[in-house]
Parts: sequence; C-alpha cells; structure tokens
Amino acid sequence: MAKSIEPKLRKIGAYLKLEEDTVFTIPEYQRPYSWEISHCDKLWQDITDFLDSDSKDRYFFGTIIINCQDNDTVFGLIDGQQRTTTFLLLLKALLVNINVAIGTTSQDEESENLCRGLKERRRKIMGILYKAETEDIPDKPDHTDKEICNRSIILKNYSINELYKNELNTILSAVDYAEAESNVYKIPRKQKDNKYTNFFRNFKFFYEKAAELTETQLNKFTKTLTDSCEVIEIKSWQVEQAITMFNSLNSDGLPLYDADIISAKLYAEAEKQRVGEEFTKLWKELIELIDDLKQNGIATIDSIFMQQMYYERAKRKEIITDTGSINVTTPGLRRYFTEINKSLLSDPIGLCKQMINLAKIWKKVSAYPILQVLLKFNDNAKLFLASYFYRFAEENITVESITQIATSLLRLFTLLELVDIGYSSSAFKTFLFGEEVKLADETFSDDEIVADFDKHISEKWNKDEIKNYVSEYEKNILVYLNEYLFAKEQNLAFTLGAKYDIEHIMPISGANLDIIRRDAQIETKDEFNHTVNKLGNKIVLEEKINRSIGNEWFRAKVSTKLSAKTGYIDSKYPIATTLVKKYENDSKPYWCKQDIDDATEKATNRIVKFIFGE
Repeated sequence: MAKSIEPKLRKIGAYLKLEEDTVFTIPEYQRPYSWEISHCDKLWQDITDFLDSDSKDRYFFGTIIINCQDNDTVFGLIDGQQRTTTFLLLLKALLVNINVAIGTTSQDEESENLCRGLKERRRKIMGILYKAETEDIPDKPDHTDKEICNRSIILKNYSINELYKNELNTILSAVDYAEAESNVYKIPRKQKDNKYTNFFRNFKFFYEKAAELTETQLNKFTKTLTDSCEVIEIKSWQVEQAITMFNSLNSDGLPLYDADIISAKLYAEAEKQRVGEEFTKLWKELIELIDDLKQNGIATIDSIFMQQMYYERAKRKEIITDTGSINVTTPGLRRYFTEINKSLLSDPIGLCKQMINLAKIWKKVSAYPILQVLLKFNDNAKLFLASYFYRFAEENITVESITQIATSLLRLFTLLELVDIGYSSSAFKTFLFGEEVKLADETFSDDEIVADFDKHISEKWNKDEIKNYVSEYEKNILVYLNEYLFAKEQNLAFTLGAKYDIEHIMPISGANLDIIRRDAQIETKDEFNHTVNKLGNKIVLEEKINRSIGNEWFRAKVSTKLSAKTGYIDSKYPIATTLVKKYENDSKPYWCKQDIDDATEKATNRIVKFIFGE
C-alpha cells in the first residue's frame, strides 16, 4: 500500500541534513522568497530569548509540509519554503563567523573546549549545507573550503514567480562574506541595501548579528539552533493532500493565495500540452512586469488575476441575471478559474499573453496625468478601467484613446469621495458592474458609455448639494484633482512625479502661528483650523521643497529672490508657479482668509463643473 502521510518531530539540524542524493525543491507555483529583516529579527530574537531562558524543552518553529510525490529524494516544500530558506541563510552567516572565530580564539588550555565546540559547529553546518563528510572537513578554514562550498546544491528553486532563483546558492557557495557580497545580484538603479535582494539582505542581517556575539555566545547560539529548535516535518506522497493540509494548518507560513493555485494549474496544463518552456518564459516576463508595477503600487499578480476575472465575467455577461438585473456578488478567484470558468485554464499561453498585455498597458498608462489622479481615489477604479484596456494592444494605447473613459470614472469616484454613501451602494457598484459589460464590449463606443455616466450622475446627484460638499471639503484627495483641472484650465503641463506632498499655503502649525493668523485676518483658532484645511489653501508641491520651506511665511514661499533657500519658484506644479507669477511684483505679499475663500470658490466651481460634465 502506498504511503500517504508521515509526520515526525525533528531538530532543525536533522531536518536540514539531507542524504547525498536528496534535495529540497521549491515547486513552480510557490511565491517568491519574501521574508524581510523584520521576520529575521523576530527569528533571531526568538532563538536568543529561548537561549537566555535556560529552558530544557525544545523551541518549536511550526510545521513543514513536504511533497514526496515524485520520489523519496526530491522534497518539494509545500509549507516551509520561507523558513527553510531563511534557516539556510542563517546557518551560512553563522558558519562565516565561526570560521573567523576559530582563527581568533585563544589556543590556550582554558579555551580548548570552546575551540573544540566551534570546530564541531563548523563541521555540522558544512555537513548540512554541502553534505560533506566529517572526515573531509578540516578543523580550520583552508583552501579545501572553496571546493567543499561548491560541491552540492541543497535547494533547487523552480518557482516561476521567483526572479532571483540563484541567489541562495550564490550565497551558500561563497567562502566568506566578501565573496558573497561581490557575487550576488545587484538590482539596477537601487541604492544602499535596497540594491540587494531579500536573500542577501537577510544573510547580511544574520551575518552582522552573529558578528556581535562573543565566541562563546556564537557557539551556544549555533548549537541551540541545530540541536534545540524543532519543526514537525510532515511528508506527503499526494500533492493535493499536502496543499490541503497547508491551507488548514496554523503554521508560520501563509496560506497559498488563489493566484498561487491558479498559476500552478496553468503551469500543469502547459506541461500537459508540452508548452511548459514557453509558458515559463512568458510567466517570467509577466512577473518581472508586475514586480515593477508592485513597487509603484499599481498592481500585483493577485490584482491582475482579479482584473482578468472581472473582464471575463463582463465579456460573458455573467453579471446579468436571467431577469436582466445586475448581480454584484463576485466569486472567489480560485473558484472562478477552477470551477465556474475552468475552460480559461485550457489555454495557458493565451491567458498569460493577455495578462502580459494588461500589465504592459498599466506600466504605460500609469505615467498619464489623468490616471495618476484617478488612482489616488479608489482601487476599485482599476477593475473597470482594466476591462476597457482589453480593447487595446499595448502599443496602440494612447492618453487620447483612454481619456473619455478615464474622465468618466474619475467623475464618479470624485462623487464617492464626497458623499456619505459607500462604494457598495447601487449608485456606485451596481452602476459600474452594469457599465462594465459595455466597457468590455468593443461594439459600444466611448460616446455611448460617457452618455451613460452623464445620465447617471445628473439623475442621482444635485449640483448645489455637491457644490456645498466640495466647498466644505477638508481632506486631501481632491487637491490632486484640483491641481490637474487647474493645469488643464490654464493649458499648463502637469504630472504628479515621484515624490510630492500636500502643501498648506497658510501653515497649519509652527511657532509664528498666532501672528500668521492675525495677519490673515482670522479671529479665532476654530475659524483658523477650518480655514487652513479648505481646498483653496492646499496645493501639490515637491516633497523636497515642501520640507525645506516648512512653516515659512507666505512672502518667503512665493519669493522670486531666494538664493540659499528653495520655494514655490523652484516648483514645477501649476498652482505653485502661478502664485509666484501673481505675486512677483508685491514687496510684501500676504495670504489671507479672503484669498483662501476665493481660491476655494474657484476650486469648487472647477470641480463641480468637471463632475457634471460641463
């Protein structure tokens, strides 16, 4: 009878010590290595606290689930890849420091036991990391270390989501820290530690923490990790059973996301169709694109899958019930792709190409000013905009081609920012779900869709009421919209850029606040607090300029004669540059309550006209 499950409580040293022909693997569908310094710091602190407690018990590091479906020499890490990878990095960091300690520890009789312990730790770690026999490992580091460090690979990474598959082995194969740092991958255009991957950043963290220990502490810490810390190793010979256990057990790992399961099934189907190599190449391209988008807060692999599902449901009119009403209930991603519409997985190459095109479009349009403003409002806007994007090949999309639809969505989400009802109401979610059917259907023109938005907005909201909401608005999102609309109104260039702040023209805090308030002709603090937060007192300003001028007086902010300092004169944003020009001939310009009220009224009229399509 075939084996099914084999659980075993194992010390970390025993768990990681593999037979000569055995290797850990990270399956194709697993997420990339994502542990950060905060995770490593907690791991280090947990071991240190346990060591300091002098407990005779063992310290438990959760459950590891291994798939042995192929054979008993390939250990697929279903649950435990993050911890296993981190344990290996930690062991390497300890080994590098032990090698140094062996050379610096006194060789007198008093230190004999410590030296013997360090040499035992060295042999044990090298036996784990490189499957080296005890008799082959010299007492002290010498020229044979290089050969040993290049002998064997303990972990192979097959994840199609991991961009840096070789980083772990690059670090493990290095003889010392300097060689590892020299050989690891450096991310282009990144500075300091940000140029390193999580693999090396975490290795560096452990290396530096271990370097702070005395030789005795280093010896004890290493022995505690390998001999007094444990995991429950559960081996399974049925992969589906292993994944089910993974998602049900409460361990240190995170449950597999829907996108992980879907990508695994896509890969399996590609292998079945003998197009696995082509799929892997396309998937790598998709993950690299999404990695860029993720850093800018535009998209993740999960959100791209979600947008794909929204598009498919709209295209197939699955959101329209038999009675013609709109069903806003959305199924889970995994259920949709693996049960409701599993035919989508039968074309892994086609689906992957579609998502690559979508990711490329997001990368391109994220630089468009109107999209930069829209994405400030509500992430749900992406779901409906993406359905419209499927009309285009990336090379054919332009700012002109999407402006009408993006503008309509921006108008509606501006209302969502202003009114008391939430996104889930029929005025927003139900309307947008119904409209998405048209967004995904090329037979509907942009003009037809815009007309639907015009009609919906005019019927649902009263202009005077909305005008009152805008004039009393004290939050920040509409500041971006006002800046964008002002630029269009004045025919000025506008883009948000990378680093920017919301600037209060009349400072909201500072040492001179009482004097500023009197100069501004504001009588009470309550009136001041209300006035300074109005739309007319806020603009977009470069982060560097905003933090430089701090709570300066208005006349200093708009000065055209600054030499050592910066101010609005150095800004590229439309309202700041316009203020400089307006007050350039005033010897002592003031920014008063009336100025704020006037600017607020103009901003209010500008935004209300935009909302109602005038």
